[in-house]
Amino acid sequence: MARYDEIGVGYARGRRTDPRWLTPVLSALGSAASVLDVGSGTGSYEPPSRHLVAVEPSAEMIRQRRPEAAPVVRAVAEALPFGSSAFDAALAVLTVHHWPDWRRGLAELRRVSRRQVVLAYDTALHSDFWFVREYVPEVAALEASRPSAPEIAEVLGAVSVTELPVPWDFTDGVFPAYWRRPEAYLDPAVRRSCSALAQTAPAAVDRGIARLRADLASGRWRDEHADLLDLPEWDAGFRLIVA
Repeated sequence: MARYDEIGVGYARGRRTDPRWLTPVLSALGSAASVLDVGSGTGSYEPPSRHLVAVEPSAEMIRQRRPEAAPVVRAVAEALPFGSSAFDAALAVLTVHHWPDWRRGLAELRRVSRRQVVLAYDTALHSDFWFVREYVPEVAALEASRPSAPEIAEVLGAVSVTELPVPWDFTDGVFPAYWRRPEAYLDPAVRRSCSALAQTAPAAVDRGIARLRADLASGRWRDEHADLLDLPEWDAGFRLIVA
């Protein structure tokens, strides 16, 4: 069973397209008329007005796609059912860290497309996120097992790597989205939309949430992180990789 058949229930409610990321993704695709979106999930960052085919292994995620979304093929990145150079571009948004054999998956992207656009993150910066460092340090072990953006860029032979900071009011509920809005992590629905928390031992997450709730009530969190409260955006390690 695909991993997101278990942890993806309700995913679309918390993970919504933010135009401040969609714009650079569209720019990175350039003039590509045909696009393969690999690990497409619910299709949050699929480009409009292009011939697009999605690939997604999870039936649960496919179920949550909008009725008007692009056609989707149920398959895995490591074995794409398309011919060589079948697409102008291949897109992979926040998915490579879930691939069991990510190097093989990237090789498949290169095989089926002339241009690759990958949104990934630097796992070291994710592990240094205050939520991980101070409340659920167990997440760091998970991140250490995942491919990091610099590794992905090297394997792809990237021609550009662009920082995508997270705005303080980001609408896509990625794990560090609430870096300036810590109260959001007290909501179980928010936590369910974050794979890093969904794949960490529930007891560890519960302990961390209890500590966070206490620190918010006492004012300790705001005292410790006053430097974040006026920032419009923050670098959580997200990188847009083009090859």
